[in-house]
Amino acid sequence: MIVVVPARGGSKRIPHKNIAALAGRPLLARTLDQARDAGLLANVVVSTDAEPIAAVARDCGARVIMRPADLASDTASTEAALLHVLDVLADEGRHDEWIMTLPPTSPFREASTIRAFADAVHDLPAEVDCLMSVTETRGDYWRRLPDGSFRRLFPDAPRRQQDREPLFEENSAIYVTRVAALRDSGIILGRGVEGRPIGWREALDINTPDDLALAEALLASGRRPVED
Repeated sequence: MIVVVPARGGSKRIPHKNIAALAGRPLLARTLDQARDAGLLANVVVSTDAEPIAAVARDCGARVIMRPADLASDTASTEAALLHVLDVLADEGRHDEWIMTLPPTSPFREASTIRAFADAVHDLPAEVDCLMSVTETRGDYWRRLPDGSFRRLFPDAPRRQQDREPLFEENSAIYVTRVAALRDSGIILGRGVEGRPIGWREALDINTPDDLALAEALLASGRRPVED
């Protein structure tokens, strides 16, 4: 299994987001700490276009593969970066069955969770191409219609939250994908997906200054960033 941390340099809402400091440690370094504690650092590749990010990765003991500029724009997909890494490794003679994707913006992901995902894929049925992390929710969802009115997405669901069946939201903290399926479909999810729930703190994704402030507050509180 190869583990890829996609970390491009550009970010509009938080400058240099992937190496933004959280309690004095870059987000990328926190993800690499998690991978190391999960016993996977030797298999980690950081894909980036930015030398400051590459420097942090190397300092943490991770391999870096620099991506071309066309894979570093706002419109470039994560899948394109993953396929670039796979192509570089294939040219070196390395061919993995599975690829794990760990975005550097999930600072509270637990090493034990990463390890559990890495181990679980070996028991997946053949029709499942991807194991992804999800967050359970019992929210009541509505969609806005073209005329501006709102319609309940699940009109037959109970009104009381505790009576509803749980729904699951893709949270992007962890993906483990069959390499063959990624190559065939060009999609990180492949064609068959299985989800594994993780707690909301583990799933916290740093995309805005408010997200970063929340993460700082959680760390300052001393509360463990795991599921309630």
